Amino acid sequence: MERIQQIHEGRNIKRFREILGMKQETLAYELGDDWTQKKISQLEAKEKIEENILEQVARILKVSPEAIQRFNEEAVINIISSTLHDQAGSVHYNFNPLDKLIEAYEENKKLYERLLDAEKSKVEYLERLKDK
Repeated sequence: MERIQQIHEGRNIKRFREILGMKQETLAYELGDDWTQKKISQLEAKEKIEENILEQVARILKVSPEAIQRFNEEAVINIISSTLHDQAGSVHYNFNPLDKLIEAYEENKKLYERLLDAEKSKVEYLERLKDK
């Protein structure tokens, strides 16, 4: 009998957040004053996330809500595995798809860091204007 794996949206939020190198505190800050690190931890423990919260988190993580709702680590591993092996079991590839995936994640992390630096610069500039 085939096992059907339930998608855990909170765990997927955690995976995407970690891929971006984002701390729970940062996600809480981005979500607004009502959010704390503890509340993010509780959110990541939930199997199903309310749609409006899911949309806000997805926007902050720069992914679609569907990506969070549908991400299935086991399926990704199966796709990669079946792509790498033909019926004889020999491997035919010119690159390691996991390396490419890690490169994409690293690029996203760099983009996020640049965005964060730009936001910090804006805040510093506005604080200097306010003090004048």
